[in-house]
Amino acid sequence: RLGLFAIDATCPLVTKVHLEAIKYAKGGYTILLIGHEGHDEVIGTLGEAPEAIVLVEDEQQVDRLDFLPDTKLAYLTQTTLSVDDANRIIRRLRARFPWIESPPKDDICYATQNRQEAVRLLSEQADVVLVLGSQNSSNSQRLRELGAEQGKRAYLIDGIEDLRAEWFHSADRILVTAGASAPESVVQATIDWLVDKFDATLREETVRKEEVHFPLPKPLREIFKAKS
Repeated sequence: RLGLFAIDATCPLVTKVHLEAIKYAKGGYTILLIGHEGHDEVIGTLGEAPEAIVLVEDEQQVDRLDFLPDTKLAYLTQTTLSVDDANRIIRRLRARFPWIESPPKDDICYATQNRQEAVRLLSEQADVVLVLGSQNSSNSQRLRELGAEQGKRAYLIDGIEDLRAEWFHSADRILVTAGASAPESVVQATIDWLVDKFDATLREETVRKEEVHFPLPKPLREIFKAKS
């Protein structure tokens, strides 16, 4: 035996969706999960109650659904969805199935909402929008799309190895943001690259102050306590 043990480091907001799925499934509900097929988080939520969940990706799929008024319905959402896209689908669900139940609190991650709001507001001041995040990250892709919708040159990169100097020709201001899972070290490395390459000056902007804190997983707290 190696004496190893597993620590569940799942985001508490994702765990919340899992628990809601289990609760609704036990209550006999059909759950309409708003999300992207094949996304890791959606796969995980589907695994909690596969027999009770129907995946919904867009408004057109909502229009193809057919439930009797006595069907117990509830909806949940992937935590990293575009706020605008999710709200459009939710409105369509409520229009078609007025009795559908919603989770007690919004499922979309507060950080995802705040970053989308920040890109909407700050991209007006920028020539280029640079998003740090994975190509298969829903929230990172949405940040890039929001920048492009503002008429800006917008790029999604995994790290500094993806950067191209020609992207920034004639650019005076570059907005740098990151998806939910982008490490701080990658963000800092990108800023350092811009400073070194173009003698850029860093200015931090706060659109919404985040004061939400989650405790470390209990097994990890116990390890730290034992070593202190």
